[in-house]
Amino acid sequence: MDRRDFFKNSLNKAAETAVEHVDKVAKQKVNWFRPPYALPELDFLLACTRCGECVKACLEDALFLLSGKQGVQALNTPALDLNSQCCLLCDDWPCLQACEPKALQKPDERQPLEKLEPIATAHINTDACIPYSGMECGACNISCPIDGALFWVKTRPFIDLNKCVGCGQCRQACIFDPKAIDMKLIQFNE
Repeated sequence: MDRRDFFKNSLNKAAETAVEHVDKVAKQKVNWFRPPYALPELDFLLACTRCGECVKACLEDALFLLSGKQGVQALNTPALDLNSQCCLLCDDWPCLQACEPKALQKPDERQPLEKLEPIATAHINTDACIPYSGMECGACNISCPIDGALFWVKTRPFIDLNKCVGCGQCRQACIFDPKAIDMKLIQFNE
């Protein structure tokens, strides 16, 4: 094997190993959510430069950088904890504008909010939601920015998972502790 083939083979092996490790992180993601318009996880991890500019640009401090507990591949990449802080789906998307490597990118600037790929899924815990026990509430009634994603049948709230983008604003509006709405990771068949 000549020198050129040796280096070419070494680089190919290194690239394969890096992709394998990044793929493992993508499959381990369970308690945190990527920001809106994040690329698919593998592409996101390869594109993100860990600069933290999207976190600095977030007006509501909803974004944070992941620690080493999630693995070295995810270290210092941006995430949301939608069970603690909602995403306000800002009109001008400062997090996207701050992302120079385009790990966060809106596919079409004219894309309506209703076409946003879901960040997470919101689920109502009917045991904790007091309208399901017969009392009135309505704290989350006007919290949802997506028309028809959170709707009411008589006195009970429901979430249309085909419309919900998983921003967590309904959870944030819930006045009970523990909250009656849980944010969960979207399960894709990969």
